[in-house]
Amino acid sequence: MGEASANPAMRKITWEISWGRMGAEHRLEQLGVKLPTPPEPFGIYAEAVSTGSLLFLTGMLPTIGREAKYIGRIGAELDVQTGRQAAYLAALNGLAVARQHLGSLDKVTRIVRLGVFVATSGDVRQQPIIADGASELLQDVFGKDMNPSRLVYGVASLPLGVPVELELIFEVSTNAVPLE
Repeated sequence: MGEASANPAMRKITWEISWGRMGAEHRLEQLGVKLPTPPEPFGIYAEAVSTGSLLFLTGMLPTIGREAKYIGRIGAELDVQTGRQAAYLAALNGLAVARQHLGSLDKVTRIVRLGVFVATSGDVRQQPIIADGASELLQDVFGKDMNPSRLVYGVASLPLGVPVELELIFEVSTNAVPLE
């Protein structure tokens, strides 16, 4: 493991050099990405929980407001490209929840893990391609050096009948100053 990946301060310096001190908030603006209103939980749970320097997000669904935008399973009612779009929307919702909890995405010092659950028919094997819909957004916003470890699961069913659900874990700094 290199020094930059083991030391959060070195990761931040490497990130600042490679992104020209451009923070995630500024990068979102440059990309023309507008985060949606953070979704409300669909049950009795917290969408964001922090402990120490970690922020855990769970249950990120491809919803707009209280409605599922995509319903169905990949390989049955939906195709792989639609699954990628669903993963992208779920990741947007995750970023919106993280910003609401942290005040700024510039406080994220590392994306630790991305868990992607994909509802598929039994013979679908393109779950990693679908998960890339979320991974590509995160890389665009935070940079390649911040790519997380990732687990991708094929499952029979997900809440509300959606094709994708995300779990995210971020490392955060409580002292981070938003970058210009």
